[in-house]
Amino acid sequence: MSTVTLTYFTKDDFQQLVDWINTEEMLIQWSGHLFSFPLTQESLEWYIEGTNEPPNCDALVYKALDASGKTIGHISLGSISPKNQSARITRVFVDPQESGRGYCTEMVKLVLQIGFEKLGLHRISLGVYSHLTSAIRCYEKAGMVLEGTHRDVLKTEIGYWSYLEFSMLAEEWSHK
Repeated sequence: MSTVTLTYFTKDDFQQLVDWINTEEMLIQWSGHLFSFPLTQESLEWYIEGTNEPPNCDALVYKALDASGKTIGHISLGSISPKNQSARITRVFVDPQESGRGYCTEMVKLVLQIGFEKLGLHRISLGVYSHLTSAIRCYEKAGMVLEGTHRDVLKTEIGYWSYLEFSMLAEEWSHK
């Protein structure tokens, strides 16, 4: 049984995310170049516009709560395509003070469950920078399958970052 629950991410949650993502590197790891540093409440306004209203939206944005109700993370299921029965897990983040407790794996499994069991999706994918080894372990523990590597896709001040692509198909989920 999961010790994590997901509820929709709202304006009331903006400041928590802003406080967590307090370096440019952290912001890039979380969202690529979707946002500019520093992350602000104002920059998050458009992020949730038109989300969390199934079936009339293409993204579900969540905050993750531990068993006590404390917010411990953030995750979204975006690029939802009813036609292709596919979606993409994006912007996964666990409170740095809570890392190493298995919350990431639980969050990913809950989003996979929503995608496959509630939305009837066939394929769910995600991407992660290759140096984020704890995130990679999380996705592998959740059952995601490595599809390939996009080498040196992002140039940073410290060098190039490569990008790993993972996915899971509905039939793989049903065998878990």
